[in-house]
Amino acid sequence: MNKHILYAAIAWLLTITATAQVRIKTGNDSPLRKLQIAELAVNGLYVDSVDENKLVEDAIRGMLEKLDPHSTYSTPKEVKDMNEPLQGNFEGIGVQFNMVEDTLLVIQTVSGGPSEKMGILAGDRIVTVNDTAIAGVKMSKEEIMKRLRGPKGTKVLLGIVRPGISDRLTFTITRDKIPVNSIDATYMIRPGVGYIRIGNFGMTTPHEFNNSLKLLLSQGMQTLVLDLQENGGGYLQAAVEVANELLNSGSLIVYTEGRRVDRTDYTARGGGLFKEGKVIVLVDSYTASAAEIVSGAVQDHDRGIIVGRRTFGKGLVQRPIDLPDGSMIRLTIAHYYTPSGRCIQKPYEKGKKLDYAMDVNNRLKSGELMSADSVHFSDSLKYYTLREHRVVYGGGGIMPDEFVPLDTTKYTRFHRELAAKSILINQNLRYVDGHRKELHKQYPTFAEFQEKYTVPKKVIDNILSEGKKQKITPKDDAELQRTLPYLQQQLKALIARDLWSMNEYFAVMNEQSDIVQRALQLIEK
Repeated sequence: MNKHILYAAIAWLLTITATAQVRIKTGNDSPLRKLQIAELAVNGLYVDSVDENKLVEDAIRGMLEKLDPHSTYSTPKEVKDMNEPLQGNFEGIGVQFNMVEDTLLVIQTVSGGPSEKMGILAGDRIVTVNDTAIAGVKMSKEEIMKRLRGPKGTKVLLGIVRPGISDRLTFTITRDKIPVNSIDATYMIRPGVGYIRIGNFGMTTPHEFNNSLKLLLSQGMQTLVLDLQENGGGYLQAAVEVANELLNSGSLIVYTEGRRVDRTDYTARGGGLFKEGKVIVLVDSYTASAAEIVSGAVQDHDRGIIVGRRTFGKGLVQRPIDLPDGSMIRLTIAHYYTPSGRCIQKPYEKGKKLDYAMDVNNRLKSGELMSADSVHFSDSLKYYTLREHRVVYGGGGIMPDEFVPLDTTKYTRFHRELAAKSILINQNLRYVDGHRKELHKQYPTFAEFQEKYTVPKKVIDNILSEGKKQKITPKDDAELQRTLPYLQQQLKALIARDLWSMNEYFAVMNEQSDIVQRALQLIEK
């Protein structure tokens, strides 16, 4: 057996032994010995040559696939890609970009980042990296990112084409740590009402959330709308720290317990910035894991109202087991439970990951997303909130206090296909690229833009024309008319994002969001 694999197996076994006091058979009849013989036989005797590393990786994947849907194996590259958004930073030049006709177009520079400091501007086109052409050569986005990123302190030479300047510009950028924010938006959505949208729960989320609360409180926030829609989770401790800002000292936030893992309670320490004002939490079918911990704690303590649709139901705790080559096993060791004792995890059958993955589609087919009456809970899953003793249910996900049905007519098939082919984003990029100065001059503030701007008919016509070229057309005029309002709203939001930031994107989109608008109606009442 490859010595690295053997070391990994030994490390794993030692970890399990130390933490769970598991007795392991090591004789000739042990499962580990059986696995070792099988690997040695295939590697040494099989008729064709085999990749030993891949052989062992496939064996690991095979073992984990027969367990729950969240026990997984990740290669070193997958581990790096997975951890980067949660760790809160990466090392690079600090630009947000997109590809337009095989050319890298800078959408925004990261505030305070190395590119902004050296004078890179939104609208610049990066055409060479260290004298290697990246424009017009059909280089993948992943390959371009690899060339732009690198260790902090290293230098990269960029060739820039800037609109209005005939000569190519060159910039030498010293790479640095670039922050990755987990909070997508923070702004006052109405007088006295603050809005925070958390995209995931990473290492920096508690600090970001604290700063967002301070900003909104300084602007007169009395009610908080906490948007956790499409938040797939992240670090448990980050969720605990966010909930701590909203709950009184000693309040149970979540507890974990498993077959080989003793119960562990996570409680609020006190000292939170927003323990008194009203709270409304927004959720949907993609709100999962750490986001469900926060939602469950707020609901069980009657701290606020949950608005939206039943959450995903990911309540399994994974322990990362690092392997010597940088790969990782994430092994499920326990369940999450809300303060009232509800298990967040939805039911599943071991080994049937496809069925599990299709759950949200099945909810759509069953009518659950359109009607709360389609969600059925057994009396055995009944629990009670801790202060007001309201009935809540376990058995998978967090059922909102205020259900908001999905409007399936708003986001049409035609719209989905235009978006899937990147027609919307590409037309938006071209439009902003050609009109950035004009738009900033005409709308010097976002408030003026929000009130007065409408997407020009020519932009819509260009989208419809490009769609027709790619054989994407509405079924009939009725579908076109249903598509246009949401299409125009999305384009306006994308333009606002490219002129300002994600704050402004959500400020536009939220005015048409059924879940956000229901929350605002509840606040008004």
